[in-house]
Amino acid sequence: MSEMDPIPPLDEDDAPDAEIVERDPNTDDMFGAPPTPEPAPAPEPALAPLPQPAPAKEAPSAAYQVLARKYRPTTFEDLIGQEAMVRTLTHAFETGRIAHAFMLTGVRGVGKTTTARLLARALNNQAPGIDRPSLALTPDGRHDAAIMAGQHMDVMEMDAASHTGVGDIREILDSVRYAPVEARYKVYVLDEVHMLSNQAFNALLKTLEEPPPHAKFIFATTEIRKVPVTILSRCQRFDLRRVEPEILIEHLGRVAQKEGMAIERDALALIARAAEGSVRDGLSLLDQALVQGGEGEAVKAEVVRDMLGLADRTRTIALFETVMGGRTPEALEMFRDLYGYGADPVQVMGDLLEHCHAASVAKMLGPEATRLPGDQAAILAALGAGLSAGTLSRVWQMLLRGLEETRRAPNPAEAVEMALIRLAYAADLPGPEEALKALKSGEGLDGGPAPRGGGGGGSGGGSQATLARPMTVAQPALPDPQTFEAVVALIDERREIALKLDVERYVRPVAFRPGALTFEPVQGTPPDLARKLASRLKDWTGRTWLVAANGQGGGETLIEQERRAREKRRADVEADPFIRSVLEAFPGAELGEIRDLAPAVSLPSIPDEGDDDAGTDDT
Repeated sequence: MSEMDPIPPLDEDDAPDAEIVERDPNTDDMFGAPPTPEPAPAPEPALAPLPQPAPAKEAPSAAYQVLARKYRPTTFEDLIGQEAMVRTLTHAFETGRIAHAFMLTGVRGVGKTTTARLLARALNNQAPGIDRPSLALTPDGRHDAAIMAGQHMDVMEMDAASHTGVGDIREILDSVRYAPVEARYKVYVLDEVHMLSNQAFNALLKTLEEPPPHAKFIFATTEIRKVPVTILSRCQRFDLRRVEPEILIEHLGRVAQKEGMAIERDALALIARAAEGSVRDGLSLLDQALVQGGEGEAVKAEVVRDMLGLADRTRTIALFETVMGGRTPEALEMFRDLYGYGADPVQVMGDLLEHCHAASVAKMLGPEATRLPGDQAAILAALGAGLSAGTLSRVWQMLLRGLEETRRAPNPAEAVEMALIRLAYAADLPGPEEALKALKSGEGLDGGPAPRGGGGGGSGGGSQATLARPMTVAQPALPDPQTFEAVVALIDERREIALKLDVERYVRPVAFRPGALTFEPVQGTPPDLARKLASRLKDWTGRTWLVAANGQGGGETLIEQERRAREKRRADVEADPFIRSVLEAFPGAELGEIRDLAPAVSLPSIPDEGDDDAGTDDT
């Protein structure tokens, strides 16, 4: 199109939108007229205020830190159960006799890695007022935060389980020659050091024997036997102990209190028992248990027992007592009840092993050595007193074999039942010494004459059959007890310790005659006490006993009678004029335990030697 061509008219479709303004309304007209002012916009009506939304309930933080990490010790005072190691290290740091290499060993979760980091902090302790290696760790130390986070350039942590080769150790040997950048010492922490190869250990020997003065080595391992002796001889070794159950229970209780949660002490005892001396395992189980409790409610021991798959210790003690009594059907029923409630068969066998050990220890050292509650210790101590040391030893061996079979069996519950049958059958068998003595004396194991085999090779078969299938002699029926006290004495004679304790504690006799007993049960009486007592009396006396637990107005239990007799005796002693005068003469004195002195024993007079000589001379 040329410049002189007329401009074609715009079509309607090509016309610009009407909303487009072609000139600025704020500029004057080309002829000087001011622009037409636009009408002021009408004020907008005021809007009603919107309702404020209710504050949202704060959601729990997604970055939850587990208790095992949250309550990891930050000072040596926080280490529980390791007082011996802390005491030794304190003296070493105070006197300046600090080793160049440390070997920390112990089971899982006792604090080996944590102790290694604390040692690295103590070696490089630099805080206000502290400029030397010291175990007095403070929160505001210069290097503490970086060391505990594993980010300090002079503290190198290496997991020997994933860096096992000699090349990884060569990196350490190349860097150990150089002085530290910031800290006082270069510290090398090797966790699970037993995983290193033999070549790696050999490469480390020379440097570990003569390290530079600015280098320290800290090793941690759970398998101390796999560490070469040449390495151990160049290190100062510390064995971190398992934490005692009482100490672990107190620690777990403090942690639960800090978390604002309530948990029963029996539940804490179950967790400590399952942790097996490991603080980390205990905190992990506590973390799992605290989730089981509702808001404002304490976590029950039953909930923790179901969580862990454990059996009630009192019920496993009753199972052990039943097995030792040779009552196989009842023992199988008790185990099936435990298995139905979710008890782990392997754990049941482990409990039976613990009870056998406790009975043996109580036999030698007393009930206090079992570290069990008083009633449980009394039952096992009485059971151990009624069994020989040889029998307990054989039971221990059979339980160990049963535990191994239970772990390897395709059906662990069936393996436990077979072990109980075998154990109940062999509980009353004589030991090898008694069997050999009986055979040599010509008597059978049942007290009768030993059977003689036929001629030839049959003679040996007779003795083997006698050992393999000992005859069981039926116990003669006992006369019926004529009083309730005689019933209790019979139970004691038959070594039914648990049954005797229940009868003394819960039975208030209402009426008694030979063959029938009616009593008023005390609160907390076992529901099967009447059935169990009737069954035992029938086995012992040979007649059916009627034992009813629906009586009312019964007398005192035997324990209540004994308690009342002790109180009356104390009252009589306190009323004695001489005792009162002694208490008045010594203000603040109290009457302690009352005991009966043994009667004086009169010894026969021994004539003097001089009298005998004199008599001889006179004769």
